[in-house]
Amino acid sequence: MTTTSSVTVVGLGPMGTALAETLLRQGHSLTVWNRTPEKADALVAQGAHRAADITEALSTSEVTVLCLKDYDTIYRIFDTDALHGSVLINLNSGTPAEARAAAKWATEAGADYLDGAIMVPPFLVGHPESVFLYSGSRDVFDKHQATLTTLGDPRYLGTDTGLAVLYNTALLDLMYATMNGFLHAAALASSADVSAETFAELALGWFLPFVVTPSLVEQAPDLDKANYPGTYGTMEMNLNALDHITRTSVEQGIHADLPRLMKAFGEQATTEGYGANNYLAVFEIFKKRAKA
Repeated sequence: MTTTSSVTVVGLGPMGTALAETLLRQGHSLTVWNRTPEKADALVAQGAHRAADITEALSTSEVTVLCLKDYDTIYRIFDTDALHGSVLINLNSGTPAEARAAAKWATEAGADYLDGAIMVPPFLVGHPESVFLYSGSRDVFDKHQATLTTLGDPRYLGTDTGLAVLYNTALLDLMYATMNGFLHAAALASSADVSAETFAELALGWFLPFVVTPSLVEQAPDLDKANYPGTYGTMEMNLNALDHITRTSVEQGIHADLPRLMKAFGEQATTEGYGANNYLAVFEIFKKRAKA
């Protein structure tokens, strides 16, 4: 599983850049393309090739990894005439229906297509235990599994192209529900002047074996300091994920009020000035409601 290959990465936001840097470190021949060319400067300095246009980006490598904002962005960027014969591995986020539509679009244009989802933040890309989900073409997965393994732990879920984003939204749904439960409970305890750090030691020590991760224990002191750095994910990024959870719930015929409620908390936090902070800033919203 150490074979190197030629890879193109399209989309150089924080996650796309992390993917590209990892591929370079692992010895792959890397081509990059971004609508803002300057975002590729650091990667070019490290040895990547900057494609002049999207057609060159597709034709230069054996496989093209997409890391764009959403599925609609793909359709705006790509000329379908240039897709014929290419291999696309899409790591955008969205809903299962959007994933299936993208697979149909790619297939009709003569491209092979695999959909995927990244289950870790950018700084964990490249770690062997970092989970990446894939669904769709088994042939594409098998042929490029060695390359995918250099990014993390690739999990193939099945031939239904929508499975990767469905699993992604289901797991994120669990994460946000757990996080909101802790934040609301900590806000309730704070009404009696109990610090989040004090509450977390007892509450998570009791609850941890069942659901909650240790990261909330580590972040509890930041709640008391109202410190919610958006370094690894802003409220805006989290609202994008919550929107996908909500739309997927509707699409799958599942009650959507819980993700709608979680999204509403994030929207209220953004309205009150926490848009550049991480999702834990919702704690401030819960505290205000507890005092009301």
